[in-house]
Amino acid sequence: MIRGREELGGTPERELALDCVEAGIEAADPERAIAESVSLDGDRLSIGEASYDLSTYEELVVLGGGNAGGRMASAIEGVLGERIAKGRVVTDAPEETGAIEVLPGDHPVPSERGVESTRAMLELADEAGEGTLAIVLISGGGSALMPAPAEGVSLSALQEATEALLASGAEIGEINAVRKHCSAFKGGGLARRAAPATVVSLIVSDVIGNDLSTIASGPTAPDATTFAEASEVLSRYGIDPPEEIAERLERGANGDVAETPDADDPAFDRVDNHVVADGFTALEAVRDLSRERGYEPLILSSSVRGEAREAAKTHVAVTEEVRRSGNPVEPPAVICSGGETTVTLRGDGTGGPNQEFALSAALELDSHTALASVDTDGIDGASDAAGAVVDSETVPDPEPARAALAENDVYPYLDEQGAIIETGPTGTNVNDLRVLVVTGPGSSR
Repeated sequence: MIRGREELGGTPERELALDCVEAGIEAADPERAIAESVSLDGDRLSIGEASYDLSTYEELVVLGGGNAGGRMASAIEGVLGERIAKGRVVTDAPEETGAIEVLPGDHPVPSERGVESTRAMLELADEAGEGTLAIVLISGGGSALMPAPAEGVSLSALQEATEALLASGAEIGEINAVRKHCSAFKGGGLARRAAPATVVSLIVSDVIGNDLSTIASGPTAPDATTFAEASEVLSRYGIDPPEEIAERLERGANGDVAETPDADDPAFDRVDNHVVADGFTALEAVRDLSRERGYEPLILSSSVRGEAREAAKTHVAVTEEVRRSGNPVEPPAVICSGGETTVTLRGDGTGGPNQEFALSAALELDSHTALASVDTDGIDGASDAAGAVVDSETVPDPEPARAALAENDVYPYLDEQGAIIETGPTGTNVNDLRVLVVTGPGSSR
């Protein structure tokens, strides 16, 4: 999975950190998650503790998308086979499928081909009737991959606003509040379009706490945010949006545009949502592998957030405590976390949250400690990297490293140090995964 794996290793700590990253991503593979959560016995489709009698439906269609959309489509075809009448999913990591069309989109900035693909998918939703069972596949990245600009909003305006929000350091829920109110798909829009069909969503979550309204901007979940709140997000981060977006949000706040559907909306009367994999799925795999290798595992949290370079310092502080006092675990140990950190752009370089996390940590790490930090979809920020693996040898001179962080230009520095992790699109997305391996006595720097 990890390209150039031999060059990235070299020490027991780095090797184990890379092994743990691969184990975490593999555990969150949609095919594996669906195989463990979904089964078919005759006409009885079981998803977790819920079940559906397929004989009561006139047709079965598949909709949705996201980074994991292709893998999920392949997996659900493996379960349902010829029972699927038709389907369309949108992704940037295509798979070979049969009845389900896999359509292209782009991430993290929405594209015109993503608009066309999403419109084609929504056409199937519009055709659904009361006798339709719609299996909806949702995963991280869906917000960008499935743009459906609302009436009066252009793709270019949506792109401009998205880029500004990503650069601002806004959290994903804030970004999605704006996206939902500029979309015909997000914020319960797909559920509204598919009604009165029965909608059953299978979800691979990349969101802290698995908030259904935030994953892919919640196409089949009620939306509690409002037009006024979307405007407040833009104001909070000092973003001056394109005029057509500002006008739409103002019209919505004045009641001239219908709000996104909330929990009382009849669009959700026949909607079930099932999370089949999330960030904790990856962390559990890291924990299990660590124990197998004789290391004491510690899951810090699946909900880490905040500025990447600052969160890194806290993680390093935990390793120092482990080494100094054996608290909360004795070394050798593997410390891991998930969630989603952010980067507030001040420079104009290349990198991403996991790369900034890694380089910030490398400035502080003791010897006999290694860190691997990746975005599980294989795309960290706007770069081609998944993340980076570092140790105390990654930064021979602190000043160039600090300068790279100051300019948000960490990719060239880490690449020169042979620290960049590349996987290509992994076909899943359960957000960030960070692994710290602590062995042996420490050394002050």
